[in-house]
Amino acid sequence: MNDFAFNTKLDLTILLGRRARNCAELLQGMREVPDASIYYHTHRFLHQHHFLSPEPPNDFAYWSTEVLNDAPLGEKLSSVDIIQFERIGDLRETFVRILEAHVKETEKVRECPSGQEFHFMSSQTFAFSTSYRAQDLREFVEILQRVTVNSLYFHMFDSRLRLGHGENDFSRWFRGLGKGVLADEVAQLDPYTYTLEGLRQRIIRLVKKHDLH
Repeated sequence: MNDFAFNTKLDLTILLGRRARNCAELLQGMREVPDASIYYHTHRFLHQHHFLSPEPPNDFAYWSTEVLNDAPLGEKLSSVDIIQFERIGDLRETFVRILEAHVKETEKVRECPSGQEFHFMSSQTFAFSTSYRAQDLREFVEILQRVTVNSLYFHMFDSRLRLGHGENDFSRWFRGLGKGVLADEVAQLDPYTYTLEGLRQRIIRLVKKHDLH
């Protein structure tokens, strides 16, 4: 039986040198920036403000609403359900379609105030091994209670979408243990509706429930 090796990460934020003053330029940038930029702008809020209330907005929606003062566009962009996507390319195309339709429907393009342009950012992730390894569910719970939110984030978010695994690392390991039901329950969680601390506690409760059987 393979044990579970907990990793953690550090992110280096990168300024891409690209700005958008209106929704048309936001659309053009959305088409051309690297996948890492799309991931950054849809996950940054969640990672950096992990103690805030759940469901923070993605950066595209926030800028459209608060800076462009375009509430209808902001609402459309914020309604994108990120948990439904297994590939960043598909997530990008969904945003692109929303912006394309909005640009076509808009008679006069709104310009943002000077100095409040949307700056496309990206990040480079450095993954590190930790000394924590779990051989069974009980050890997994003990370790999950101690690791940083960076480790939790790496295994629940980065692995599924940015690394293209299609499933979070925890569920993949549970499945390998023959705990298919537990794997499905964790995989079916919508992690975007929890704070990271809330997500940690929810996973712990699910694992404890199955470890008793």
